[in-house]
Amino acid sequence: MGQPLIDIDDIHLTLGEGDVRTDILKGVSLALDAGETVAVLGPSGSGKSSLMAVIAGLERADRGSVSLAGTQIGELGEDALARLRGRSLGIILQAFHLLPTMTALENVAVPLELAGITNARERAAAELQSVGLGHRLAHYPAQLSGGEQQRVAIARATAPRPQLLLADEPTGNLDSATGGQIIDLLFDRASQAGAGLLVITHDPAVAARASRIVRMSDGRLVADAA
Repeated sequence: MGQPLIDIDDIHLTLGEGDVRTDILKGVSLALDAGETVAVLGPSGSGKSSLMAVIAGLERADRGSVSLAGTQIGELGEDALARLRGRSLGIILQAFHLLPTMTALENVAVPLELAGITNARERAAAELQSVGLGHRLAHYPAQLSGGEQQRVAIARATAPRPQLLLADEPTGNLDSATGGQIIDLLFDRASQAGAGLLVITHDPAVAARASRIVRMSDGRLVADAA
């Protein structure tokens, strides 16, 4: 087994100042290997999304170490961290965050172009085809259903062919039938790419799809089981 894609040890995160200072993460340790699927389950406010933000380097931990794809990110400046995210990480959020003035194709292709990938449009079209949207390339987000928008977001995340996918409540804005299709697609895309997948959820049915479930409560990891 090689080095884990995610390796965090004794992470502490505190937000706010003075009287509103709050301990968000309280000594969390977690590892995820290449090709592994892990669901992080827990109630709202348990620290799930903050954990993902620390893993992605969007929040800096106050204490502890964070390794992403073999690199200690605490030692990186913002530019180097952004480059690491760009080549190693795909992020899918509950809010789709598509640019409304860009077509589905452009929403996927432009980040690839910014990363210097020469065949960006061809790769973006192929990725959208793979998520069932080959017929919607020229449509704008407002012309797409919620499920279609989330498919574009998945294509945008997987098109750079990252080693690791992070998904934070990816079906939270979708009805149950569409959400089930999106989860199927997300796990299938991760498997086909050989990517690690970490899914933040409060839904036991989503968590049951993963090969391993970890549970959080009050900023702590309280269970970890295959």
